[in-house]
Amino acid sequence: MSTATSSDIEIVEQALDALLAEFDPKKVDDRTFRGARFDAGLAWVHFPKGHGGLGLRPELNRRIEERVRQAGAKAQDPASFFMALAGPTIVTHGSDDVKKRFLRPMFTGEELWCQLFSEPGAGSDFAGLGTKAVRDGDEWIINGQKVWNTLAHLADWGMLVTRTDPDAPKHKGMTYFALDMKAPGVEVRPLRQITGEAEFNEVYMTDARVPDAHRIGEVGEGWRAALTTLMNERTAIGGGGGGNAKRRGPIDEAIKIWNSKPAEARSEGHKDQLMRLFCKSEALRLTNMRAAQAAKAGNPGPEGSISKLMLADFNKKVTEFSIELMGADGMVGYDFSFRRPDSLSVDGSEGGVRHAFLRVRANSIEGGTSEIMRNILGEQVLGLPGEPRVDKDIAWSKVPRS
Repeated sequence: MSTATSSDIEIVEQALDALLAEFDPKKVDDRTFRGARFDAGLAWVHFPKGHGGLGLRPELNRRIEERVRQAGAKAQDPASFFMALAGPTIVTHGSDDVKKRFLRPMFTGEELWCQLFSEPGAGSDFAGLGTKAVRDGDEWIINGQKVWNTLAHLADWGMLVTRTDPDAPKHKGMTYFALDMKAPGVEVRPLRQITGEAEFNEVYMTDARVPDAHRIGEVGEGWRAALTTLMNERTAIGGGGGGNAKRRGPIDEAIKIWNSKPAEARSEGHKDQLMRLFCKSEALRLTNMRAAQAAKAGNPGPEGSISKLMLADFNKKVTEFSIELMGADGMVGYDFSFRRPDSLSVDGSEGGVRHAFLRVRANSIEGGTSEIMRNILGEQVLGLPGEPRVDKDIAWSKVPRS
């Protein structure tokens, strides 16, 4: 596997020196600084020049982030999470005009994104989606419904995959667009979760219009573009559990609760459980490190999918263990009232372990269900025989539906 050369490192260091000399993140606002960082090619360093990058190795992004944070730059707004999905998809499949239109305001945080993939009748079978896009001159008319759309109520743009050719096999007749979430005909409705939050949404499109200029990839190639998004989503979700040397994710909360208990209340059985969970947490962390080092051109390999699958199960076990350690105290002290969050709630920063215990139920669904992830890993990574698919080569319009 190739790595960054000394000359690449020198190029990045010189670009950082010039950026920080002209734009002190402690003196300019965050959007101005992030815009200057994009213009210097230090947004996604592995992206092409002129589109936020310098065409260098992706592992150099970590060094860039370390230096700008040390200089006083703010961390990325959690509400900009979908930048990690939309950015690589646009740079891989979008035209130069699409890249110029969307990448810079996405990185600065001026425009927030959401994901419009799942439908009531096409969740795990994503390629069975039915949201229809019909060409009308230089525009497309969109009709359909999407569901489980995280932070869609805040988003300016949505990553939308549609059915443009119902007479083609289901994987062939899909097309990917950037949808203006404030456009006429686009309606966002809240979905209340077990935590009391409405972080998720359902989105209805009724004769909504999308310019062909906002198409991402070729007509009928939406499946290929969507795979780029999904692989980055699984890596982003999977990467959230391993943490780093300073913060290891949910296992830290379990250790904190354990240390807060008096010695006589710490059983040997719970101690053994805690150590087993800690070992799993470390294995996840190291897998995530390997995934980051193995990433090429910004689009990850199977490690992200492995981490995503394992994290879903691990988070449930570690939060259940934490609640068990808390005893009756784990049942009180949490606000279940309805609210519309203005950021991602996955870190449990507001409700702590009580919130996390409820929120992690979604981990085995979002970004691909655990059942589907096992199929993907079995077939595409391990090379096991695939499940029979009788609808793979017939027209989507002729596939029986309930």
